[in-house]
Amino acid sequence: MPFARISLIKGKSPEYVRAVADSVHNAMVAAFNVPVDDRFQLIHQHAPDEMIFDRHYYTDNRSEDFVLIHITIGKPRSTATKKATYKKIVELLQISPGIRPEDVMIVISKSQLDEWSFSMGIAQMALDDES
Repeated sequence: MPFARISLIKGKSPEYVRAVADSVHNAMVAAFNVPVDDRFQLIHQHAPDEMIFDRHYYTDNRSEDFVLIHITIGKPRSTATKKATYKKIVELLQISPGIRPEDVMIVISKSQLDEWSFSMGIAQMALDDES
């Protein structure tokens, strides 16, 4: 049930954008224990002046291919699982669509299970004893 927001600078082809989305999802399936059909992603494309980032913070040199991936989760994961997921996302993005590791930033945020409604106004994952 993770929800991924993927932000990048406008101007990439639809094929490039789809490759980014597919690589992120495939990495989450491989390393984050996400079922194949559990795919919720939102792609944000920004004008260059709307995506402000430090080109050298914890890396050598970010380019205009910088991508920020923010994954919101409800089910907790271990630090080891998160680290494996970071590596897998970077690995797959480097293969397709060819994004350098220096250009990938990933943030994972946790939410409570009762903070999700997948449809019909129901908190499907909330515990029954909660009001």
